This record gives sequence, C-alpha cells and structure tokens, in this order.
Amino acid sequence: MWSARLGKREFILLSLLLGIAFLLTGCSKTADTSQGATADPPKAGKTLDNLQTAFNGESNAKARYRAFAQKAEADGYGKVASLFRAAARAEEIHAANHAEVIRKLGGAPAADVKSPEVKSTAENLESAIKGESYERDTMYPEFLKEARAEGNKDAVRTFNLAKEAESEHAKLYTEASQNLPTWKTKTQSFYVCPSCGFTTGTLNFDKCPVDFVPREKFISVS
Repeated sequence: MWSARLGKREFILLSLLLGIAFLLTGCSKTADTSQGATADPPKAGKTLDNLQTAFNGESNAKARYRAFAQKAEADGYGKVASLFRAAARAEEIHAANHAEVIRKLGGAPAADVKSPEVKSTAENLESAIKGESYERDTMYPEFLKEARAEGNKDAVRTFNLAKEAESEHAKLYTEASQNLPTWKTKTQSFYVCPSCGFTTGTLNFDKCPVDFVPREKFISVS
C-alpha cells in the first residue's frame, strides 16, 4: 500500500517537473529566436547607397550604349554597333546583380534613366571610354573599399564582377576608337558572360576569366 502511494506521488512530481522543464525550454527558444532576429541585422550603411548609385549608373549605361549602337549602325560601323549592344547587355547584368544585393539589404532598386546624348560614333566611343575608365579606376574601387569595411560580402562580389567587366569594356572601346576605319564593317558577334558581364570578341578560353562560367553559357550578341 505504501509503495503504491509513493509511486503515485513520484509520478505526479515527475509530471510536474517535466511540465516546468517544457515551459522553460519554450521560453528559452523564444528568447533565442528573438535575439537571433535582431543580433546580426544585414549591414547596409554607406554600401546600400553605393549599390543604388551603381544600379543607377549601370541602368543609364545600358540605355546610352543602346543609343550609341543605333548611331554606329546608321553610320556604317557595324562592328562598333555590335560592341555597344554587347556592352549594353553586360550593363544590364551588372544592374541585375546590384539589384539583388539591394533587395537583400531591404532596399528597392531605383534608377533615373536620362535621355542619352548621342554624338558621332568617334565621340560616343570616347564618352564610353571615359565612363568605363571612371568606374574601373575610381567608382568601383571606392565602393569595394567601403563594402569590405562594412563586411558585406555580397556587395563586394557584385562590385568586383562589374569592375572586372568594365575594365574589359574600356579595352574594347579603346581598340575600336584607335582603329575606327577598320571597324566600319558588318555586324560581328561579341560574347557576354551571363553571370558577370565579361565581354569578348573571341571565345578562346574554356571558362570565364572572371567567374569561371563555362564558355558554352556565354550570350552571343551582334
């Protein structure tokens, strides 16, 4: 009789202890979840502003190069027109990459696309060289420095990919500018990496030299 009552009391006590432990565990998980949601928020700071600036710049470059392509084609510079169209596709890829990171940081990509100022093909090439050189030498290096300081790996990646592609664009535009008479031909295919926007006239590699995308995935633009 005594052992039966003792067993019943132990059972009740054990049930109470288990109930208390369950409640404490639930509270602890709730607290941990709450702390996790606020302890390490995405780092935006100056980088978010820089991403918006870059997104706006790439969006305008896309519109500008498309307009330059129409002018080049009208002037008989088919190869130059192809290059401008390929570069416009690359700028579109850069803008999309920037937009993805902007959204991760809680922002909304926004661009104020201006009506491009179109001049002669020679002048348009000079304008393009100036723009690409600025992004390669000044804008993206500054943005990369700030993104690294804020520890934003996604921003570092998208800025670096764009910087490498803009460097190649500057080389191609310079080549076209210095040899303009020989570029007065029919359209020619250029190839654009769908991931980073790297642009080339010849697929003499197995993988993209910037982010190693297989050459079979490159986009042909002419």
